[in-house]
Amino acid sequence: MISKQLLLTYFYLLVYITLSSGVILYNKWVLSPKYFNFPFPITLTMIHMGFSGLVAFFLIRVFKVVSPVKMTFEIYATCVIPISAFFASSLWFGNTAYLFISVAFIQMLKALMPVATFVMAVICGTDKLRCDLFLNMILVSLGVAISSYGEIHFNVVGTLYQVTGIFAEALRLVLTQVLLQKKGLTLNPITSLYYIAPCSFVFLFVPWYFLEMPRMEVSQIQFNFWIFFSNAVCALALNFSIFLVIGRTGAVTIRVAGVLKDWILIALSTVIFPESIITKLNIIGYAIALCGVVLYNYLKARDIRSTQPTGETKNVSVYHFKQSFAAEKRTFDDNPNSILSGRAAVDEEAPLITSSKGL
Repeated sequence: MISKQLLLTYFYLLVYITLSSGVILYNKWVLSPKYFNFPFPITLTMIHMGFSGLVAFFLIRVFKVVSPVKMTFEIYATCVIPISAFFASSLWFGNTAYLFISVAFIQMLKALMPVATFVMAVICGTDKLRCDLFLNMILVSLGVAISSYGEIHFNVVGTLYQVTGIFAEALRLVLTQVLLQKKGLTLNPITSLYYIAPCSFVFLFVPWYFLEMPRMEVSQIQFNFWIFFSNAVCALALNFSIFLVIGRTGAVTIRVAGVLKDWILIALSTVIFPESIITKLNIIGYAIALCGVVLYNYLKARDIRSTQPTGETKNVSVYHFKQSFAAEKRTFDDNPNSILSGRAAVDEEAPLITSSKGL
């Protein structure tokens, strides 16, 4: 007989896959001119950030579910503000990509996350340039290039937005390691939202004021309170589902669930959005890129295991994959809005928040 604990774990995984895929598809439906027609990705992201920050405030200050961390002005100015700036940038560029390219192609491009993270880590001095990882990055890049070549509705602007968002998220992950970890500051999903969401909202206000506000004044805006409220609730629920999954599963289970979710999402997007067409080259390229992603995570986990005592191997492996999974966008998927976005990770734990892009 299957134990209740195991059934509960599978239930949490199902909830995560459902919410992660749902947030991405929901955002695409809201932003797409062919459907709900609200082509203001910065506005949507600000709604998510504002809602998440407000909920976190009530959970911490009113209901006292968790206690706030000791946050000094120095830590906030030197750590939270830079991280929030790049997080806001990743959400802005990533969500804008929905206006130009399909959900399926966006998921394929997200396979570049290990490449972006590795490059930024080498530049910032938190990782060394190694031959095995470099060759692995070439494999991932080759797979994404093949997938892009096979994209029927390839759009340069949308691709640039998505890739820029990926590198902004990668830099956020590296900065998290360099800044927060050196300060000895650890944030859970609620405290991450409490500190980072309001700051990201402020950063997003600047491009919103110049790029979207003028267009909103002269265009016919379709605003439905329940649409945006439910969208924000789903994004917030995604944050907590990730927290539950991370706490109950191991490294392999998390990775398999992430890969399964990606393939399900790609298939669902072609059904829900008929204009999204997948070619054989798309599939071949993405499969090659995924092989590279899996190999990358294996190499990083092996490196960590080799430097730890035998008794700590399991915990360290889960710890590494925990932050790797948390980094999946977004998504900050896939999202908001998940401050846990990205597909690869640095060697330290990232703040556990997901983004409006989904995972």
